[in-house]
Amino acid sequence: MPIPRPHYSRNHPERFDACQLAIEDKLIELIGQASDVGWHKDEILSAIIEIADNLSLARRDDIALAIETQLSKLTKKRDV
Repeated sequence: MPIPRPHYSRNHPERFDACQLAIEDKLIELIGQASDVGWHKDEILSAIIEIADNLSLARRDDIALAIETQLSKLTKKRDV
């Protein structure tokens, strides 16, 4: 079953809960598949949390790089 599309606008207060519900079945399925091949649930959940943290940090790094790039461009324009 595919993940359903969002039904709320980006800033709607219920969107976050709706996102959790939308991905929950796939996440439970992934946990089950990993468990079926021998991974323990505590390992699986810890790995998922670590991956989510790393993705979040990478996103922050991308944002920081974009800000740094824009500041560099502004500095160069000011120096001209």
